[in-house]
Amino acid sequence: MYILGISAFYHDAAAALVKDGKLVAAASEERFSRKKHDERFPFHAIDFCLGTEKISVKDLDYVAFYDKPFIKFERLLLTYLSYFPRGIKSFLTAMPIWLKQKLWTKIVIQKELGFEKEILFCDHHLSHAASAFLVSPFEEAAILTLDGVGEWSTATHGIGKGTDITLMQEIRFPHSLGLLYSAFTYYLGFRVNSAEYKVMGLAPYGKPTYYDKVRELVDIRDDGSFMLNMKYFEYPYGLRMTNGHFDRLFGGPPRVPESRLTQREFDIAASIQAVTDEIMVKAANHLHKETGSKNLCLAGGVALNCVANGKILRETPFEHLFIQPAAGDAGGALGAAFYLYNTILRNPRSFVMEDAYYGPEYGREEIKQFLDKHGIPYTELTREVLVKRVAELIDQQHVVGWFQGRMEFGPRALGSRSILADPRDPKMKDTLNLKIKLREGFRPFAPTVLEERVADYFEFKGASPFMLLVAQVREDKRVIPSVTHVDGSARLQTISRTSNPLYYDLISEFEKQTGLPVIINTSFNVRGEPIVCTPLDAYRCFLRTKMDDLVMGPFLLSKADKHPDAPELLKRTKLEKD
Repeated sequence: MYILGISAFYHDAAAALVKDGKLVAAASEERFSRKKHDERFPFHAIDFCLGTEKISVKDLDYVAFYDKPFIKFERLLLTYLSYFPRGIKSFLTAMPIWLKQKLWTKIVIQKELGFEKEILFCDHHLSHAASAFLVSPFEEAAILTLDGVGEWSTATHGIGKGTDITLMQEIRFPHSLGLLYSAFTYYLGFRVNSAEYKVMGLAPYGKPTYYDKVRELVDIRDDGSFMLNMKYFEYPYGLRMTNGHFDRLFGGPPRVPESRLTQREFDIAASIQAVTDEIMVKAANHLHKETGSKNLCLAGGVALNCVANGKILRETPFEHLFIQPAAGDAGGALGAAFYLYNTILRNPRSFVMEDAYYGPEYGREEIKQFLDKHGIPYTELTREVLVKRVAELIDQQHVVGWFQGRMEFGPRALGSRSILADPRDPKMKDTLNLKIKLREGFRPFAPTVLEERVADYFEFKGASPFMLLVAQVREDKRVIPSVTHVDGSARLQTISRTSNPLYYDLISEFEKQTGLPVIINTSFNVRGEPIVCTPLDAYRCFLRTKMDDLVMGPFLLSKADKHPDAPELLKRTKLEKD
């Protein structure tokens, strides 16, 4: 049985293919279109998923879509009517795309894909819940979902048992932790639905001196439920997130994007992060009292806030936490497919998502053909020699692009489409931010550590395979300054040999050579672009930056070698133009 899950039309469109209850392929549309957070219908991601199994649309048994467009449209209309006439401009902006495409998702799937069988439309937060629980290692678990908004829900509390999911409580639009955080993302001069992680990275530079002002915006109850004071927000009806009341409360208009960051912005970021932590910890504590479970599954865009996730693990009675790597809307494609297979069709669970490697893969012959076609110089190495040589290069302070195996599903690079460097060099953080990633200097970098050595360097036990938890660096191990944030924390990825043997062996070899089982791992892209997908994407990123070396499969490329005329290779492809 094949089930195709789809998410689309808002942000992070994606497709996931489930075969007999097991995930076989999943990818976001942005990786193919090269448009970051691409919201369009994921034709290219669907083609990839089907191509992985060498099947066509006719071979699919079901298609599952991750939310219910008509209920979402109802919420949109009722909201605009309740705020009329203030929302007329936003209403006129939104209506064309709704009337042209979003309302007719079923027809798009039937006609554009040529699919003639049954289509399931799953509630948005059920898709989130299923995306975490049904692929978790738990037979039973409490479930907490938080995001901007689905149809009406913005947060749900629930429990999963076997193949059943019960959502017991919800918070409804316009009251939303995700939208509250996005309001501050907007106010601090960053892009909404794209740069919330920048606010999280900015927070440790400040102190929560604006906490009381943030609390004027939100009434938090002991059970983690909350209500927003809508006097300060424009997002329900306007084209901005906040309004003049918000500006006056925080002493000025929103920061101009790209302008200099000051202590004020640092402190505001710290304050909204503190409130987010408080809400999530209270909600988790309440959910534990309600369910008595030792296990918690988190999903929704807010579950990508790894600072709050770490606090939940440390400060609540839950013993085990599972967060699926594509916790945001992209993961809704996966959740809808598994909800149909396990919960609706009553098939037993038979899959645990232990890694994130479900995207495209390029083998030796495909990579070699690309390199030879363009006359690109390279050295081919055996696996053993490759691992030793790359470890040596990292030890010599080289920045290395690492393109191996199947691409990761989700927003984090986890050792397949990564840029690697030495965390011991205190200057490496600035080198990567300014010369490689071409991004703001305050942005932190994540460490990858051998799973069995994690407790030696971090105040953490267990596994963090998806880089969705923050932990403190042990004070006696502060020899990794380029992955230690200003508050002594690190966004942690652990790696086991079973999940990614080559990446694990590389870090093991680095430890043999240096005594350190930790390297810097950041996503293989530059600011404003999706993570690379193809050999061409990787090579173009290599040429555009001051990266020293690029490893694709068994091939090592050095920036020191003479490379072919770059302009031809740097031209945008037809897909990118489209």
